Amino acid sequence: MSIRKRRAHLHSRTHAFGFGVAGAFGFVALLVAALCASLGVMINGWLQDLPDYTSADAYLVAEPTTVYASDGSVIAEYYLQNRRSVDMDQISDYVKVAIVDTEDVRFYQHNGVDPQGILRAAFVSLGGGSEGASTITQQLVRNTVLSDEQYDRTLKRKVREAYIAIQMEKMYTKDQILNMYLNTIYFGHSAYGIQAASVTYFNKNASDLTLAEAATLAGLPQSPSVYDPLKNPEAATKRRNTVLDRMLSAGDITQEEHDAAVAEPLVTNPGSFSDPVGSYPYFSDYVKQLLLEDFDSDTVMQGGLKVYTTLDPNMQNAAQDSVSSNLDRIGNDRLEAALVAVDPSTGYIKAMVGGRDYNQNQYNLATQAERQPGSSFKTFTLVTALSEGMNPNITINCNSPMRISPTWKVQNFANASYGYISLSQAFAYSSNTGFAQVIGALGADKVVSMTKAMGVDVDLPAYDSITLGTVGIPVVQMAEAYATVASGGTHRDAIAITKIEDRNGNVVYEHQDNPTTVFSTEVAAAAINVMEGVCRGNGTASVIASTLKVKQPVAGKTGTSENYRDLWFCGITPQLSVAVWCGYREEGTVKAYGSYAHPYNTTVPIFVSFVNSALAGVDTGSWPKATGKISYKPNSSWTFSNTNSSATDSSSTKTETKTEETAETQTAPTETNTNTANTNTAPTTNDGDEVATGGGETGGGGGEAPAAGE
Repeated sequence: MSIRKRRAHLHSRTHAFGFGVAGAFGFVALLVAALCASLGVMINGWLQDLPDYTSADAYLVAEPTTVYASDGSVIAEYYLQNRRSVDMDQISDYVKVAIVDTEDVRFYQHNGVDPQGILRAAFVSLGGGSEGASTITQQLVRNTVLSDEQYDRTLKRKVREAYIAIQMEKMYTKDQILNMYLNTIYFGHSAYGIQAASVTYFNKNASDLTLAEAATLAGLPQSPSVYDPLKNPEAATKRRNTVLDRMLSAGDITQEEHDAAVAEPLVTNPGSFSDPVGSYPYFSDYVKQLLLEDFDSDTVMQGGLKVYTTLDPNMQNAAQDSVSSNLDRIGNDRLEAALVAVDPSTGYIKAMVGGRDYNQNQYNLATQAERQPGSSFKTFTLVTALSEGMNPNITINCNSPMRISPTWKVQNFANASYGYISLSQAFAYSSNTGFAQVIGALGADKVVSMTKAMGVDVDLPAYDSITLGTVGIPVVQMAEAYATVASGGTHRDAIAITKIEDRNGNVVYEHQDNPTTVFSTEVAAAAINVMEGVCRGNGTASVIASTLKVKQPVAGKTGTSENYRDLWFCGITPQLSVAVWCGYREEGTVKAYGSYAHPYNTTVPIFVSFVNSALAGVDTGSWPKATGKISYKPNSSWTFSNTNSSATDSSSTKTETKTEETAETQTAPTETNTNTANTNTAPTTNDGDEVATGGGETGGGGGEAPAAGE
């Protein structure tokens, strides 16, 4: 081969080699570009469905709802996570630097993601150690915005977390991010956030933590159970000293501070926040149920609401003491009681007892149970009668038994006959036969309308038998309805919550007084005058006259359902409307002091001791003043089924065979049988026999209890 040919051949070979290398590099470059493009497309896809990280709400953490009494004291907290958020100025400076030096020493230098931290963690891992690479910002994102993905250990979640962390650093200052982080992280023992941790382990505020205490807590987030100072003090001490070493290396504490803190023994002082149900659990549960009617569960349990209530702690304590002491005195372990006290001028619930022992049974007998009120329902019939123009001095035949209709036979308690007496006396003695005639003359529909207008919300059939209290009514509704009388005929809903604020202090609800006039002050005054007769003389609650120590006017009505199952006293003073119930959770005949129970030895004493305590030192009040007079219809205009029309105009009192006061010395006092009257004005047995419903509140003799209530 010639020289020229050899040179040409060599030239072609060298050029071929050059073109081959260039092609290879080109191919690699194209491949890398394609991979980068593909990776970009993939990452872009991962970032398409991100949560709205631009909203401040995205970084909110679960906060307890705090419930306050009327005096501003905390009575309960509802929460799923034990957390109390605090501002930066409420956190010890030692905590701030300890957390940064331990969790993210370059926190104030990076932009949300720390490449140096990632490399450092990689080298530590290669050396057999362990160190996290996530920044404080990334950890915050993971625990808030991406909380649903925090246990997803994939590259996708890491990319999403890093992206949001970078964006977050553009929206918030470093101190704001650190503050949110300190309120978010978990420290063990159900303590979320630095304030909850401070109380849990040292029973102090986060602002008061010492250097050693701050270092102890700063070492917990990495592994709260391993470094638990309550259960593993040695491991916790070692971890605390590691944190102190890092603080020293970062130049945030001096050698002297470091050495002194290391030398300190680890001393904990466990603390806790309020019990979720507090000291007044039945009321707290009632408030929670009211909140759940307007807010979802997440908002109530995690939304950080501030709920201001009507509860008066002094009155509440008086109510609880009265119920427990009287039940203990009776000595019947099965016996339960419920009490609700309402301020008639506002409708505010001042006290509520829903049972004997919340720890034993959480069912609220004051708000959830609907028990027959017996003759305490007669107040609604009385007010209706007065509103319709019936004179309280009208004379009615109150003998017993009495056939009101072909299918309805009524009797007074113990079948006592009171003869012809006034409406006022019939109320004081709790004559069932008298009031069965009164509702018949008025019309049951009018009594139902009045009862509902006064505050009773349960379904009330328009049967004449309802005047004997045959339909179950919650205690809270009875207190609300009686408050309408005490206020002079003005109804207000029974209110437990006055104001609600969100976690930022914005008012989201505030109660506005919205009273409605149900009947005139004159009618109220006349009703109160009649009701006062129950609490003196021959009235069924005459024991009040000798046991009430506070100088307050008082009026009310007792009630007993069939076979002594439900015992009631609903009483009013100018300051309070109080409904008290006693009975068994599972209905049955109630015994007290070895015999059949009666309001005068169960609910009336509870009422008296409560009022004596709740109104101790309170100036004597007065009932609303009536400025006019009621224009009563002629007595002769009223027709009673079993009363001689010529007797209605007489104001004289005929024979009284037995009064309720005399019953107090008997062995088996009782009130009315109301159960059989539940379904009709004239209940009958299946074989067509007449059922005697009714009875009075006067005492009966010992032996077998009559199948009748008051």
